[in-house]
Amino acid sequence: MNITESFFGAIRDGNFSKVKELLMESPDLLNTRDQRGSSPLILATYYNQEEIVDLLLEHGTALDDKDASGNTALMGVCFKGFNGIAKKLVDKGANVNERNAMGSTALIYAATFNRLEIAKLLIANKADSSVKDQRGNTALDHAKLQGAPELIDLLEP
Repeated sequence: MNITESFFGAIRDGNFSKVKELLMESPDLLNTRDQRGSSPLILATYYNQEEIVDLLLEHGTALDDKDASGNTALMGVCFKGFNGIAKKLVDKGANVNERNAMGSTALIYAATFNRLEIAKLLIANKADSSVKDQRGNTALDHAKLQGAPELIDLLEP
């Protein structure tokens, strides 16, 4: 197993000390991708590895890097519902209006997966609720499709 595979394996496993050791040994690991095109930050956020997320952020990882589908770390935590990590990413300056290959934003994902607290965070940080995905749906449209009354109330003009 090469150093990149070890690094991504340690992120998946939540092995903070190993991630830190490998990052100190080879800082350029911040700019690598796994076999699915995920950056270290995207992978750490997907697996809810908050301590590793903090470490990567301290080392200046790119906040808005995208995976092979065009998703950012912020989009991933909206899908998964990891409120604490979402707040860290937004506080560090992640682009709340970044779009993926399907035209979706973090707010559209928050609405699609009924993540009310994350949607509130995004709206408070200037997420654009008027953005439409490739199918022509806004975050409000997705909230209505999910039957999410609190999100509908939040997103209605």
